[in-house]
Amino acid sequence: MNGKHWSVVLVLISIISVQGGASIAKALFGEVGPAGAATLRIGLAGLILWMFNQTNLLAVSKKQWLELLVYGFSIGAMNLSFYCGINRVPLGVGVTIEFVGPLGLAMAMSRKPLDFLWAILAGLGILLIFDLGGVKQVDVIGAGLVAFAGLMWALYIVMIDRLSRTMKSADSVTIGMLIAAVLVAPFGVGSGNLNTVSANALWMGLGVAVFSSALPFTLDMIALKKLPAKTYSILESLSPAFAALSGLIFLGEALSAIQWLAITFIIVASIGSTVCAPEKGA
Repeated sequence: MNGKHWSVVLVLISIISVQGGASIAKALFGEVGPAGAATLRIGLAGLILWMFNQTNLLAVSKKQWLELLVYGFSIGAMNLSFYCGINRVPLGVGVTIEFVGPLGLAMAMSRKPLDFLWAILAGLGILLIFDLGGVKQVDVIGAGLVAFAGLMWALYIVMIDRLSRTMKSADSVTIGMLIAAVLVAPFGVGSGNLNTVSANALWMGLGVAVFSSALPFTLDMIALKKLPAKTYSILESLSPAFAALSGLIFLGEALSAIQWLAITFIIVASIGSTVCAPEKGA
């Protein structure tokens, strides 16, 4: 395989790693709760990235700090609200609803008439995700939390684009993660679930930090050196399907046929929107 093919493999491993890490985190909720799991993930990931990248915090300008604060807020709010959300809804459902955030951003950046088709398809997918007419209904509060996480994901993407022009990716990711850890920690500590953390919970938290943050961020940075951004976005569109499979395999969360159809609609809408989006500078 050539470099581009290997980059595709790295992105797929990254997606699997993220969703596998989310399954570990959800299994951790029983001991430390969603806020505790988010605190362990972001805090440990921040420390790992800082030790690996040796980022100089004193070399950051005031303007960069302002952008980093917004970036760090987006990371913290996205992770905390997502974990609280998937505590109430299946992982596959949560990731699918969350994915509407970056999908909406992609549509907003394009004004092509065909985007209305993708918007309608995505909207239909969201309606179907609630399995209307079925016996089970998706928890509305949980759905709202992961929807908010999707908005924070869109903000995260915007800030990454801004920071990539003025800072090294490794430095911005490291500082952003440390800021997010400071913002999320009060929620984790305030929940009272971190007062007595077992060794097993710490190991699981470390696993979440590695598989959901440190490893995929590193793989993505390597892959994006040779992989076009559009190809990367198309591959990322498969995240809801990988999340649903991860939830089924590791957590026993079976979805209905209608909900699987909803996931398919969201994936198709995301791929279609990405393929039809204009290239940068066009």
